[in-house]
Amino acid sequence: MSRAAARSRIREVAIAAATFAVCALGVSRLQPRLASELHVIKDTDDIYPFPPPAILRLATLGYVSATTDTLWAKLLIEHGAHWGEHRPFGDLEHYLDAINTLEPTFRPFYEYVDTLLCYRPMNGHEAEARASRVYLERGIQELPTDAEVWLHYGQFVAFMGPSYLPSKDEQLAWKKDGALAIEHAVSLGADVDRGIAASALLRNRMGEEAAAAKFLERAYALTDDETERAEIAARLEVMHQGQAMECGRKTVHAVEALWRATYPFLDRGTYSLVGPTPNAVHCVGAAASLERACARQWDAFLPKCDAP
Repeated sequence: MSRAAARSRIREVAIAAATFAVCALGVSRLQPRLASELHVIKDTDDIYPFPPPAILRLATLGYVSATTDTLWAKLLIEHGAHWGEHRPFGDLEHYLDAINTLEPTFRPFYEYVDTLLCYRPMNGHEAEARASRVYLERGIQELPTDAEVWLHYGQFVAFMGPSYLPSKDEQLAWKKDGALAIEHAVSLGADVDRGIAASALLRNRMGEEAAAAKFLERAYALTDDETERAEIAARLEVMHQGQAMECGRKTVHAVEALWRATYPFLDRGTYSLVGPTPNAVHCVGAAASLERACARQWDAFLPKCDAP
C-alpha cells in the first residue's frame, strides 16, 4: 500500500472515530432529558388506540369474541398500570363502552365493572356509581336468567352504590331496589344465605316486614339444606309470622310432590327453572286452564296463604 493510500485510510478511521465520539457524547447528554420528557408524557397522556365501538365492530371482521377478550385483557393491564403509577385512567369508559357494545353478554364485564369504575385510580364518585348501575342494569337485561349477574347487581345497588349518593331518600330507594334484586337472584338459584341478608335489609332498614316474610317463605321452599330451613323458620318465628311459616311448609310440600312425580332426576334448582308441569290431558279446555293444577308459572301454582 502506498503512503498516500495509508494516509487516506488513517484519515477515514480518524473521521469515523471522531464521528462516533461526537454521537456518543450527544446521546449521553440528550438521553437523560429525553427519557425524563418521555416519562412525563407517558404519565400524563394516554392514547386510546381503538376506533368508536360501532366502527370497531366492523373492524373485527367477525372475530367479535376474540376482540372482546383482547380488549378485556388490555383494560385490566391498563387499569393495573394506572393504579401502580397513581394516575387517573381517563380512557376507562372508552374501553368499557367498546367491550359492552361488542359483546353485551360478556359475563366477566358485569362481575367487575363496578369495581373498575368505583375503585379506579384517584377513586370514584357519585357519577361512577350511577354509571356502574347503568352497566349492571344492562347486564340483567342481557342475561335475565343469570342468578349471579342479578346477585351482583343487587349487592352493588343495596350495599356499595348508596355510599356514593348524597341524598338519604335516594340511598333508601337504591337499598330497596338492591334487596329486591337479591331476592330475585335467589329465586333464580343464587345462594340462599346471601338472600337472607337481603330480607334482613328489607325488614330492618325499610320497615317492610311483609316483603321480608314473603321472601323468606320463598327461600324456605327453594333450599334443600335442613340447617338453612331451620334458620329461616327461626327468623319467621322472631318476626311473629307463624302463618307465613305454615304457608312455607305448604309451598315446600306442593313443589316437592310435583317435582318427585314428574322430574325427580333433576336437582331442585333446575326444576325450579323448569316450572310446573301440568297434565296436558287434564288441562284441555278453557275452564281447566284456570285451575291451579294447570298453572304454568310458580306464582299461579303455589297455594295461596294470605287468609288467616
